[in-house]
Amino acid sequence: MATKSDMSKILICSDGHSQAEKAIRFIAPIAARCGAEAAVLGIIENEKDETPLLKALQRGARILRENGVKTELATKAGEPVDEIRKRTAEVEYDLVVIGAERKKGGGLSWMSEKAYSIIKLIEPPVLAVIGNRTSVRKLVICSGGKRYIDNAVELVGRIACGGGVKVTILHVMAEPPAMYADMIRQEEDVARLLASSSDLGRNLLHEKKALEAKGIPAEVRLRHGLVVRELFEEIRREDFDMIVTGSSRAAGPLETYIMGDVTSEIVNGADCPVLVVRGDEPGERRAGLFSRILGLGGGKPGKEGG
Repeated sequence: MATKSDMSKILICSDGHSQAEKAIRFIAPIAARCGAEAAVLGIIENEKDETPLLKALQRGARILRENGVKTELATKAGEPVDEIRKRTAEVEYDLVVIGAERKKGGGLSWMSEKAYSIIKLIEPPVLAVIGNRTSVRKLVICSGGKRYIDNAVELVGRIACGGGVKVTILHVMAEPPAMYADMIRQEEDVARLLASSSDLGRNLLHEKKALEAKGIPAEVRLRHGLVVRELFEEIRREDFDMIVTGSSRAAGPLETYIMGDVTSEIVNGADCPVLVVRGDEPGERRAGLFSRILGLGGGKPGKEGG
């Protein structure tokens, strides 16, 4: 039986444009279901934008309150990444939400371009709302099959809890040589893998059971090949409403994160919201509510999203 989520604080960052409002509409039912409070932060880059931004913030607050979400508004003048970083350093948030819209001819604009910097610099998970989705029915977690994913699975459990959301845990394996393909794929079918004593099988089963313990239907799927290509093939086949991927803490004294090549490609190529969860390597000091890495594709941090 599903239990009520205990997510408490969500920061929604707005530039006043239409995609920011779409982000608010997307997160509002999730916030309501989780019993979370929302802070809507409007960032004024140019003085002439202040009046339309305030009107947009008021519309966003109305959407959240109509969904039963306790909401506060705040504005800051300055550079968006700096202001978001300052805010998340002052207040502990479970999730930061930004809108991301595509430019004509490809690529991402405003918050999406800044999303790379935001993900590197702040502690909370970042949800980049891309496209026109209004709800989450099905989501996919890109799993590297390692235990670093545990807190990311916990966060997905909070987002999905009580919402009738189906979760797919996707693990992409390297393509085997053609002469061994049939034999390897037969040995790596999902049921046999989950019942095995291998680290990969045990960890994927742990992720599945952790979600099911919260009343969330979860399925493990395996694909072979390049991570991004196989992920998007799965998304085209299933029409997922959200992708969950990861980033890792950078080495050295600076409190920054690395958004690896795979994660960057996912954010840049997705047409649905992407949740990026970050964290520490095992043995490092944990910081924040969700501070372990979500592994992706079995690669090294900074290359395969953890």
